[in-house]
Amino acid sequence: MAEVTEQQILDTLKTVTDPDRQADIVSLDMVSGLVIKDGNIGFAIEVDPDRGPALEPLRKAAEQAVQALDGVLSVTAVLTAHRETPAPAAGPAPRQSAVDSEPQRPAAGPAAQAAKRLVPGVRAIVAVASGKGGVGKSTTAVNLALSLAANGLKVGVLDSDIYGPSMPRMLGIRGKPDVLDNKKLKPMENYGVKCMSMGFLVEEDTPMIWRGPMVMSAIEQMLRDVDWGELDILIADMPPGTGDAQLTMAQRVPLTGAVIVSTPQDIALLDARKGLNMFRKVDVPVLGIIENMSYFNCPHCGGRSEIFSHGGAKKVAEELGMEFLGEIPLDMAIRETSDSGQPIAVSRPDSEHAEAYRKIAARVWEKVSKELDEPARQAPRIVIQ
Repeated sequence: MAEVTEQQILDTLKTVTDPDRQADIVSLDMVSGLVIKDGNIGFAIEVDPDRGPALEPLRKAAEQAVQALDGVLSVTAVLTAHRETPAPAAGPAPRQSAVDSEPQRPAAGPAAQAAKRLVPGVRAIVAVASGKGGVGKSTTAVNLALSLAANGLKVGVLDSDIYGPSMPRMLGIRGKPDVLDNKKLKPMENYGVKCMSMGFLVEEDTPMIWRGPMVMSAIEQMLRDVDWGELDILIADMPPGTGDAQLTMAQRVPLTGAVIVSTPQDIALLDARKGLNMFRKVDVPVLGIIENMSYFNCPHCGGRSEIFSHGGAKKVAEELGMEFLGEIPLDMAIRETSDSGQPIAVSRPDSEHAEAYRKIAARVWEKVSKELDEPARQAPRIVIQ
C-alpha cells in the first residue's frame, strides 16, 4: 500500500472550513509543520489565541478528514496560537512577564484535577532537565528510568525533547507505534520500559522547525493520546535550556518533581541554577541535582582526572538548599552502551556505574513517594508587572 502524500493530505484539509472566516484552512494558510512517516501524520493548525478554545471541533474535524484517507494509520493535529507582539506604548518600558514567586497551593483546584486527567493511569511524572545542552541529560534520563524499573517499578519515558529526540536510539527501539482500537497510540517498549518519542514518527535526520506552542501541543498529545496504561512513574526527558517549551511544560504538565543534571564546571552550573529556579517559580519541587561527567578514571593507568572540575554541583545544591543526588563519572562504557541502544543500567547491571544510577533512582522514588502524599498543586498564576 502506497504511503499517503503531502498533496493528498492538503487536498483533504481543503474540505475543512474555518467557521468564522468561511474559507478552508489550507487556503487561509493555517496548516503548518506537516510530518508524514509510515502512515503516521502530524500537523499544526495555527489560530488566533482568542479563538483557540472554541476551535477544538475544527481540530477534530481535520484529524477525522485525514484519518479517512487510505494508508493513514494515525493522525495528530494540534492547535497552535501565534500573535504578533504589539508595539510598546509611549512612556517607561514595562517589565517582562514574570511567574508569581509565591503561587497558591489549595487542596485540589480545577487545574490540578484537569492535569491528573491528562494521564490518568500514571502516578507520577518526573522531569529530567538541564540548563544547557551537552551535559548528558538524556543519558542520565534513560539510565534513571531503567534503574527505576530494575528497582521493581512500572516505568515509562516521554521523550519531550522534540527538537532532538534520542530515546529511540538509546533504548534500542526501531519501528513505529501501533494504533489501538481506542484510537490511541501504543507506546513502544524495550527492557520493560514504555516509551513515546517524536523520533518514532519522523526520520532521524528530519529537523523539527516548530514554534514553542506547537511543541507543547505535541507533548500534550503524546501524554493524552498514548495508551500508557498503569505506570508508577513517567520520566520526561526535557529539552535543554529554560525557554518557552520548558516553561510551558512545567506549567501545564502535572509534574511531580524535577531532577537537574549538570556537569561540574562553572558555566554549566550557572545554567543549572537557571533551570532549578525556573522549576521553583512554577512551583514544581526540585528533587535534587546530579553531577554528570564528575571525574574520569583512565582505563590504562588507573589515574583519576577531574576534566570538568569536580564537586561543583554538590556545592550549588548546598547553597540552594537542594539535595545532591549523586555523581556519575565520565566513562566510555556509559557512552558506548547508550549509543548502542544498550544502556549501562541494563547491559552491565553489576558495574559500579549501574549501581550509582540505581541508588539515585531509589532516592528519587523515595522523594516522589512523599510528594504523592502532598495535596495537589494548582497551576501557578502569571502576573504582569
